[in-house]
Amino acid sequence: MTSPEDLERTILGWVPDRTGDDVAARAGVPREQSQRLWRALGFPDTGRATAYSQADADALERVTRILAETDLDFDTVVRMTRAVGQTMDRLADWEVATLTSHAERTVEPGERADEVVRLAQQIGADFEALLGYVWRRHLVAAVARAGGLDGASTEDEHVEATVGFADLVSFSELTNRLGDDEIGDLVEVFESRAHEVVSRRGGRVVKTLGDSVLFWAPSPAEGVDTAWDIVQVIGRDPRLPDVRIGVVTGSVVTRMGDVYGPAVNLAARLTTVARRNRVITDVHTAEALPADRYETRMLPARPVRGFGELQPVAVRHTRLP
Repeated sequence: MTSPEDLERTILGWVPDRTGDDVAARAGVPREQSQRLWRALGFPDTGRATAYSQADADALERVTRILAETDLDFDTVVRMTRAVGQTMDRLADWEVATLTSHAERTVEPGERADEVVRLAQQIGADFEALLGYVWRRHLVAAVARAGGLDGASTEDEHVEATVGFADLVSFSELTNRLGDDEIGDLVEVFESRAHEVVSRRGGRVVKTLGDSVLFWAPSPAEGVDTAWDIVQVIGRDPRLPDVRIGVVTGSVVTRMGDVYGPAVNLAARLTTVARRNRVITDVHTAEALPADRYETRMLPARPVRGFGELQPVAVRHTRLP
């Protein structure tokens, strides 16, 4: 089994040889600021322990250059740093889980941890370069989206957007009958299929919650088309449960790549009144759809938690069966 020191040396290329005070002094920033940045990255406080290296000092110096050479304030940089930390934390977990799954099929149990480390090191340089390329591509798409949201691009600003919430039917009941590996495979198929559909339509998967997916769409029409594509791909896959989808255009708050607000909440609530493999929206969104391309049907008004009495609208593309 690889020791912690060997793990750091293998993956990071160094072992800790200096304290947080040393790193802060080298970068020329107050210790309090370096601690805030360290926490924003998602790492625990280390006190006065020798837990840092020259690589940490180099990273902190990059941050100080950003502060010195741009008009960004420290709080803004902390928010960007937190975004990096949260994204990389999930990515690392995902990568290790994927490599572990591969190792379980190829090596003996006692050799799996070392095999994961070996694979991570083997793909490290190429994967790191891939990260930079993908970030730039997504940056282009994010700037384009920001320019299309009524011109809004600042944190915590309310904007008008179309969001969809896809929810697997009876997921909890199904998982009670499945083993851990089967549950993992089911979620992987659901998430990957949904991501492919949303990306193909020019949207973005905001987040996944195991049995549900929240996505952003460029317009109400694209939101409905994306929803029906998900029904076609996922709802008719014999490996997956049926799906219910709510699509709403309305007020949202964008923050750290996530979206919140009434439209998101309503899209989620509408899945509770939708029939299996159907798409439900509200009157406001239905009125924004081209009448020659979509069929809408008013459903009986019913109480929707958090919204009072609401009249859902069933919607479908005129070319769909």
